[in-house]
Amino acid sequence: MAGFGEDDLSITIEDRQLVIRGRQRDDSEGRVFLHRGIAARQFQRMFVLADGVEVGEAVMENGLLHLDLTRSRPETVVQTINIKKG
Repeated sequence: MAGFGEDDLSITIEDRQLVIRGRQRDDSEGRVFLHRGIAARQFQRMFVLADGVEVGEAVMENGLLHLDLTRSRPETVVQTINIKKG
């Protein structure tokens, strides 16, 4: 996520898909560049989440985006079936 700030990113969950979108603001008005290393364009990346995966917090640190994902274990259900005399 180099070149993007926290305000430039949005993280959403849409129909069991984790969607990360980035859009840089064009603040180059009135400035002349000899070279721009990172293009100012938008992107979108989608990840399909497995059943039981929950998204926690997101932390941006030194250009890296960290997402906490947890997978909950399904509860085991024990059910006793009575047998009737026929």
